Amino acid sequence: MTLPPEFSLIARHFRPLAGPGALDLRDDAALLTPPPGKQLVLTADAMVAGVHFLPDDPPDQIGRKLLRVNLSDLAAKGATPLGYLMTVSTPRTTPDAWYAGFASGLLEDQAIYGCTLLGGDTTSTPGPISLSLTAIGHVTPGMSVHRFGAAAGDGIWVTGTIGDGALGLQVALGRLADPTGFLLDRYRLPQPRTSLRIGGIASAGMDISDGLIQDLGHMCRASNLQARIEAGSVPMSPAARQAGPDWLKTRLTGGDDYELLLAVPPNREAALTAQGIPVTRIGTFHSGQPEVIVTGASGEPLAFDKGGWSHF
Repeated sequence: MTLPPEFSLIARHFRPLAGPGALDLRDDAALLTPPPGKQLVLTADAMVAGVHFLPDDPPDQIGRKLLRVNLSDLAAKGATPLGYLMTVSTPRTTPDAWYAGFASGLLEDQAIYGCTLLGGDTTSTPGPISLSLTAIGHVTPGMSVHRFGAAAGDGIWVTGTIGDGALGLQVALGRLADPTGFLLDRYRLPQPRTSLRIGGIASAGMDISDGLIQDLGHMCRASNLQARIEAGSVPMSPAARQAGPDWLKTRLTGGDDYELLLAVPPNREAALTAQGIPVTRIGTFHSGQPEVIVTGASGEPLAFDKGGWSHF
C-alpha cells in the first residue's frame, strides 16, 4: 500500500533518526525509560525562518542549530542529553532536498551528542518554516542547576567567548566582514557545553541566548541580587577583537552565543576551571537591587539602551 505523502516524508527523512522508544515513528507517542536513579529534565525552544535563522541558511545547519540550542539549555541545567521530540512546519513548496539536508544535520549531531529522535509532528504552513524541539535529558537528583540560587560573593563566570553569534548575524546580513568565516559559523552552529559538569559547582546558571546583559538580568531577578561585570573582562574571540570596539554593544546584548552563564562560589572555582573547557570570571554578585551594572576600563558605568533580544 502506498504511503500518504506526509508519512512517506517521515519514512524517508525522519525514521532514520529514531532511537529506542520511538517505536520506529509508527505510533502517536514514544516510550522513554530514564536511567535508574535519574530525574528527567525537559526543555523546549522554537526557531522560525527570518527570526532565528535566515531563509537561505543551509538546511543541515538549521537542523544542527535547532538541536544545539536545546542541548544548550540542558547543559545549563547540568543534564545529560537523552532524546528529543520535534515539530516541523513547512510550506508545501519546500523541496525534498531541504528535508534531506535538515535530517542529515540532525543525524550528524545525534552522533556527536548522544541522543536520538523520539517522535513529533509534521505540518504544512502558509508562513515561513517553523521548527520546535523538546530536548529531554537526565540528571542526578539534587544536582540540577537553576536560574535562582546565586549568593552575594559568587563569581560570575561564562564559558567560551561572548558576542560571536551576534556578530555572525551581522556578517550574514552583509554588515560586517568575516575573513575567516569564524563568526558566521558561530552564528549558525552554537557549541552547547554538554561536557561541562556544573552540578554541585554552580549555585545558579543558564545559557546565553538573548544577550549577556539581559540573561544576567534574569539571574539577578531570580536570585534577588545585583551583578557587576567589567566589560573588558568579557572574553572575546580573535575574530570579534578584529571587528573593533564599535561592536561592544552588539557583543554584550546581541544574543545567539549559547554559552553558559554561571554563578560560582569562590571555593568551587577550582572545580570549574579544572575541566579543560575555557571559562572566564567577568564579575561578582552583590546584595542590592536586582540589576546589572557594567563598568568600563576606568570603572565608569556603561549605559545600554537595551539588554538584549526580546520577541515582544
